Formats: sequence, C-alpha cells, structure tokens
Amino acid sequence: MGAITSDSPRAADGRRDLLVVGGGPAGASTAAWAARLGLDVLLVERARFPREKACAEYLSPEAARDLDALGVLEEVEAEAERLTGMRIVADDGSDVLGRFRTSNGFAPYRPYGLALPRSRLDTIVLAGAARAGAEVRQGVALERLVVEDDFVVGAVLREGDRRWMQRCRAVVGADGVHSLVARRLGLSRHGAPRRLALVAHLTGATGMRDYGEMFVRRGRYVGLAPLGRGLINVAAVVPAADARGIARDSAGFLFAELQGYPELRSRLAGCRIAREVLVAGPFARTTRRSVADGALLVGDAADFFDPFTGEGIFAALRGGRLAAETLAQALASGEATRAALRPYRTARRRAFLGKWAFERLVGLAATRPALMRRYVHRAARRPRYADLWVGAAGDYVPFRTLCAPRALAALIL
Repeated sequence: MGAITSDSPRAADGRRDLLVVGGGPAGASTAAWAARLGLDVLLVERARFPREKACAEYLSPEAARDLDALGVLEEVEAEAERLTGMRIVADDGSDVLGRFRTSNGFAPYRPYGLALPRSRLDTIVLAGAARAGAEVRQGVALERLVVEDDFVVGAVLREGDRRWMQRCRAVVGADGVHSLVARRLGLSRHGAPRRLALVAHLTGATGMRDYGEMFVRRGRYVGLAPLGRGLINVAAVVPAADARGIARDSAGFLFAELQGYPELRSRLAGCRIAREVLVAGPFARTTRRSVADGALLVGDAADFFDPFTGEGIFAALRGGRLAAETLAQALASGEATRAALRPYRTARRRAFLGKWAFERLVGLAATRPALMRRYVHRAARRPRYADLWVGAAGDYVPFRTLCAPRALAALIL
C-alpha cells in the first residue's frame, strides 16, 4: 500500500469545505446543493458508475420535486417507467389498488411514481452534482476519518495503491445503510425487525400493469415494478434468519420464495434472470444522532427501517438539500460544530417524522396477515382511503391525515 500524502491532487492547500463520502442520491444531492450554495465540495465514491445496487428502484411522486430542483428530472423521466399507483395483495388473494392522485386536497408533484434502474438513476444524479460545481471522483474509497480533539477534520482516502489525507471543514457520510462514517463515529446501531432483501431483474413476467405491486404473507413480502423493455424489478424481503440459505444459492432461494405467493407462481412461471440476484440488509439500522463535530449523516447512513413504503430515494434527495443548507450556514458563520449542525436534525425531524411513523406502522403490519387482510378488505371498499394511504407512501399526503378519526374509522368499521 502506498504512502499517505498530505493533500488531494486538486486542492493546493489540502483543505476543502466539504468532503462527501458516497455518490448515491443522498451524496449527490448534498454535493449539488452545497456547490450551488458556494461551498468547495469534493465527492468521493468507491465504485465506478454505472454500478448495480440492490434496490426496489422506485421513486415516489414527491421525489420528482427534488429531481426537478436538481435539474435532472427531464432526463430521468425520459428513461423511467411511470407508475400510477400501488396494488397490495394480501395472503388470501384479496387486493386493493390505490392511485397517486389528489387526496384530501393534497396533490402529488407528478401523478405518478417512477421506476428506473439505479445504474441509470445514480449516474444521472451524480452527473448533475458535477454540473452544479462539485468535484466528483469515482473509484476513491474512505479508509478512515481523521479526528483531532474529538473534531472530524478530514479523512484518509484510497485510490488503488495511493492513499492521501484530505483535510476539510466537514465530512458528510452518505455511504449507505452500512455507513463506514457512522461506524467510525460510533453512531451506528441496529434495531428490529432484522430483514434482508433479494433483488433481481427478470424477463418474461405476465400481467404487469402501470403500477407497482406488493404481495405480503407472514414474515415476508415481495414487490414488483415494471422497468420497461420487458424487464421487471423483483424485490423479496425475508427474515435475516434466512441468510444461510440465501448464501448457498441466492437465485434458487429467490425463485423458491416467489412460489410462496399463489398469483406469482403463474405470472412468473416463465421468467428468467436478466441481472444477478443482489442481496441487501439487514435493515432496521439507525444512528444515535445524525450529527457530530465536523460531520453529518444523510440518507440511509442516517437511518433505514424497512423498504416496504419505498421512502429511501425521496429521503436521500430531500435530506441532501437539508444537509447542504445547514452546512452552508454553519460554515459561513464559523465551524461545523455539533451545535451548529443541530438545525439539520430539527429540519430532518420536521420533514420526515410523519413518514418515519408511517413506515414503521406499515413495515410492522405488512408481514402480519390478519392486519393486512383487514386493511385490504376495508380499503378495497373505500377507494378514496386507498388513495389516501398510497399518497402517504408517495410522500405527498401527511401522516397526520391518516390519523384523522374519519380515516381511521374507514379501516376499522
């Protein structure tokens, strides 16, 4: 391994305003907004794009607002499939379809969600960060943080055999659910339920429509989304206890899992794998806090509970903007101390608290058959409320609306 040098190739004095670790939607959004706000930003990503990622590859209608603000929505929409709603199928075969449309006066930014492979989405958004003025370097990994007097002042980075210390005024951890930044800061912790996801692209499926689908049964569920060109994304979420069987034969495990859903046995009978099965998790990971002296966490690095409601990409994009705004204000008035970054925690809570409650409610109920059957049967008789719940999953209907007495009564009575 090569010797550590004192600065990056670009910065003459070795110090940048911001070092963003991770080039996915959270990191790219943070870098783009920070550069627009006048900060000198270096974003490093250990992979080289395009790269595949285990993800349901679904963007909620509200995510379009953030993509538009970043100047990349037109390019994303040109390649993405449009999903007009979400169908949920209970273990007894009953189903309900909710549409992305105005509900209780809350209108989606676009009346559809989007489905696009992460290999394309992430490449588009990262290119947008570069156009905004951030320096983007792929194939560069974080080795360790540099901490002086309990303050993060930079990081040791590695590119091939070369290592160097990059000094900066603040580090952003946007490096995913198993964030190295969060672990190095001692902020990462795991919760329950512990689940894994197997994700694949398949060809040959039948019965696909212009909406996503969720099939649920005890302890597990499967999501489907059309990607265009005859491809579908299939994501199966199972207990982490299944890890050994997955490790032996992930493709065999996935197809066996799909056999547990009667409707999918016929619809996916002739399917073939178009992209290798990818595995992600365990989920239900949180942090003790999202800020530290000289550092901040964004996206899945800050928290990730369960993928059922598909909140990840929206939260990454919106969280990146909140992070950049707080960092710009903190650095303009002094240092990125934990106290100066506290407004970010407040902003995240204001933006996501309702969704956090919603995703935990749905994520815990999704794999309990009696609860899901009850919801599906009642919502199917009241399409307005099905749309309301799908709107909450689409990030444009506030969670408090679902807690209104009339909305609750519709699912109980």
